[in-house]
Amino acid sequence: MRICAVLLTTVFLLVTGAANAATVLVTGSNRGLGFEFAKQYAERGYDVIATCRTPSEADDLKALAAQHSNLVIEELDVTNQGEIDTLAAKYHGTPIDILINNAGIMGSPADQSMGSLDYDLFRRSMDTNVFGVMAVTNAFKENVKASEQKKVIAITSVAGSITGPWGNIGGIYFYRASKAALNNVMRAMGLDLRKDGVIFGLVAPGAADTDMLREDFGFTGKMIPPSQAVAGMMKNIDGFTLENANKPIDFDGSVIDW
Repeated sequence: MRICAVLLTTVFLLVTGAANAATVLVTGSNRGLGFEFAKQYAERGYDVIATCRTPSEADDLKALAAQHSNLVIEELDVTNQGEIDTLAAKYHGTPIDILINNAGIMGSPADQSMGSLDYDLFRRSMDTNVFGVMAVTNAFKENVKASEQKKVIAITSVAGSITGPWGNIGGIYFYRASKAALNNVMRAMGLDLRKDGVIFGLVAPGAADTDMLREDFGFTGKMIPPSQAVAGMMKNIDGFTLENANKPIDFDGSVIDW
C-alpha cells in the first residue's frame, strides 16, 4: 500500500508539474536569436510557442520541434494584423509567462545612409521593429496578465541609444531610429500595464553572430555565439522585476544608456 501511495504521489507531482510549466512565446523563431531563445527555453522545460512567417520553410525549427514535445510552431508575421488576431484567438485564455518580441529587421547600411535612402526599407523597419512589437503585445496582453511571471520582452540594440557607444557614429538611420522608438514605446507600455503587475524589459544581444549582423549589416568584427548572447539575455530576463526593469540591458548585464 505504501509503495502504491508513493507511486501515485510521484505521478501526481509529474502531472502537476507539466500542467504548471511556464509558457514563452517567441516571435521570429526560425533563425538567429529567436531560434536560440526557442531552443534554450525548450531545454529549460518551458512550453514554447515558436512563431515565424513561413513555418513550411523553417527546417531547423521543425527539427527542433521534433526533438522537443513542449515546442509548437505557429505562423505569424508581426506586420500582419490579421495573423496576429488569429493567433491571439487560438491562444485565448492561455497564460503566457514571457512574451519575447524578437522579430526584427536591420537592412543594408547602404540603403539607410546619407545620399541613399530606401524609403520602403524605412517603412518596413518601423512596421516590423516598432509597430509589430506594439501589435503583438496588445494582442497577447491578457495572456501575459494571467500568467505567473507576467513579462514582456523586446530585443533592442546599442544602436538605438543616443548617448551610448553609437553616439558619435553616423549611418544606419532606419535601424537606429526604429530601436530608439522601440525603447520609448516599451517604456510607455510598461507604465500603462504596471498596475497589472506586468514587467516590461529591454535586452540587447551584443555583437551576436547572426545572419542579420553578418549578411544584412556586413559586420566583420569579433562576434559572440548566439547561444552565449541568448543565455545572457535569459539571465537578465530571469532577474527582471517591476522595480529594476526600467533600462535597456546588454547580454552581459551592463546597462545601456538611453
